[in-house]
Amino acid sequence: MCGVAGVLAGPRAEPPELDELKRMIAMLGHRGPDGYGFYRDDRIGLAHARLSIVGLAGGFQPIHNEERTLWISFNGEIFNHIELRRELEARGHRFYTRTDTEVVVHAFEEYGPAAWAKLNGQFAICLWDTVKRELWLVRDRLGILPLFYARSGDHLAFASEAKALFGGGRVEPRFDAARLAQVFTHWSVAPQGSVFAGVHGVPPATAIRIDADLRLHEARYWEPDMAGDPALSGISLDEAADRLEERLLDAIRLRLRADVPVGVYISGGLDSSVIAALARKLDTTEMHSFGVRFADQAFDETPQQRLVASHVGTEHHDILCGTQDIQDSLPDVVWHGEAPLVRTAPAPLFLLSRLVRDSGIRVVLSGEGADEWLAGYDIFKEDKARRFWARQPTSAARPKLLSRIHPYAATNGQKDSPLWQAFWKRGMMETGDPFYAHRIRWQNTAWTQRLLAPDVRSAANVQAFDAAVAAHLPAGWSRWSPLARTQWVEMAAFMTPYLLSSQGDRVAMAHSIEVRYPFLDPDVDDLCSALPDRVKMLGLRDKLALRRLASRLLPAEIFHRPKRPYRAPMTTALFGGQAPAYVRDLLSEDALNRYGLVDAAGVTALANKAHRQDGRMAGEREEMALVGVLTLQMLARHTLDDMPTRADALRRRLDDTPIHILEDHSGAGRP
Repeated sequence: MCGVAGVLAGPRAEPPELDELKRMIAMLGHRGPDGYGFYRDDRIGLAHARLSIVGLAGGFQPIHNEERTLWISFNGEIFNHIELRRELEARGHRFYTRTDTEVVVHAFEEYGPAAWAKLNGQFAICLWDTVKRELWLVRDRLGILPLFYARSGDHLAFASEAKALFGGGRVEPRFDAARLAQVFTHWSVAPQGSVFAGVHGVPPATAIRIDADLRLHEARYWEPDMAGDPALSGISLDEAADRLEERLLDAIRLRLRADVPVGVYISGGLDSSVIAALARKLDTTEMHSFGVRFADQAFDETPQQRLVASHVGTEHHDILCGTQDIQDSLPDVVWHGEAPLVRTAPAPLFLLSRLVRDSGIRVVLSGEGADEWLAGYDIFKEDKARRFWARQPTSAARPKLLSRIHPYAATNGQKDSPLWQAFWKRGMMETGDPFYAHRIRWQNTAWTQRLLAPDVRSAANVQAFDAAVAAHLPAGWSRWSPLARTQWVEMAAFMTPYLLSSQGDRVAMAHSIEVRYPFLDPDVDDLCSALPDRVKMLGLRDKLALRRLASRLLPAEIFHRPKRPYRAPMTTALFGGQAPAYVRDLLSEDALNRYGLVDAAGVTALANKAHRQDGRMAGEREEMALVGVLTLQMLARHTLDDMPTRADALRRRLDDTPIHILEDHSGAGRP
């Protein structure tokens, strides 16, 4: 992984100064601490911060083709680069590095835009064609890696993170009220947005071509087909597990390719445990694994993590996360994540990536993606139960299925309460709604908007979020099964913009750690799309094919274990007598009024209640609301107050790191 940045000038505009590019890329030093590279001509400036994983020597970017007519600043990994290189060499291409980055350049030279679909990887590509005067901004199939852009007069700036756009001085940091409201409903903005006005994200599986007149031409190069393969309709559970193992082994084999050691995350759950076990099948040398322990036993999975590590034979490292750790890390998490959070869950993962770095490992494998592709979340069961209930809405027995999904309701008497049934019955008959399964949760989270300032609240536009997600629904989506439709919405509206960002790329790259996801390999995903629903979920039993595979690899305690959502302490870690000083500071009357983003009276009342109760709130919505406004205030201070000071400090630090000016044809004689 790396950091990319640049500025494209319009036909009558001046190219960017070298110092602007340095200021931009300095903001991304955490993504690439191994050196910086620059390219300039009379239209564009490209900058790159390098994290050396493949081709350690001689791989500084931007990288070019033989004729130096194509230049690339690239973030990510192309896992099938060896196979593509052989294919391209057979067609006459000659390489000057061992990097996967150069493979992208030659693949585009050979295949044009058709090259993007040939890449098995996680990537953000900025490719400049000096002949056609065209810039390509391209993002991987599922949006694992970020890429943003913003128009500023006759220039278009682009970068891995929004802070680089601001650090260059060309783009002003301002919040977009409607997008802030989205976070307080959906946990994140739509995949092609950001919380900042005028800052847009390249959507997943999309290539944007910016022509010589700065016009944008957007095209998707891939979309899934989850209708199921008729040839697999009769597949047995054992056969499905066999095929899944075969695809996962290939995916892991590719993701073990690196010129540095590769470790693995072990959470104690099914998904990461399967990845760890299969990785050990392929690599019998010393392998390091990493996990988070919690001081609060309600969140801890230490016994399961250590059982898996012992069973598969890894050198295990863990970090104990307590209240103080969450308090200390949260401001940095928000700085790197560039969005408010309605949960503290990214903070322990930020600490975990620091442990990986301090252990001398740069790359880790993760089990993310299994729940989405193989139907492991409760939301898929809820959808099935509510659709079943909707066929007989007066039934007294059918709503009890929801108590089987949420067994805590059965123990405290909620399952028969009118309130419990009314909650799940909202919109139950609207089974044609594309967001049928998600609507209840979004409406529930939207309660947190009451702590936003009136003008921010009034900017909330549910239809805009729906439209943004619906615009990227695959062409055949309406013909898929209800389960498949719900799975894709979960990926498009939650996995990509939240999990792979706030809990993935941002907290890992904060410590220069690259996370790789075998379950998000294209061949694995194509298999999961082709499999019938019954080997994913049957009745209310989830991830059947994966559990069958796990039964061959792991102890019964792990493969029989129900899904346990990853969570972390929230208001109990931030409010009450143990509250850090920054909580009272950021939620003071002066600070609340300074930024004008929240309802000062409402926040003060709820915060005082939380302090009185030592953070023990009656409901999760109140916790999410308080974490949301606290992290929004943090983000406002980071971007509106502290940005110039941070940018200056990071720019000075860049001067102590190797700099490579690969080529400069700006023609302006600037330094």
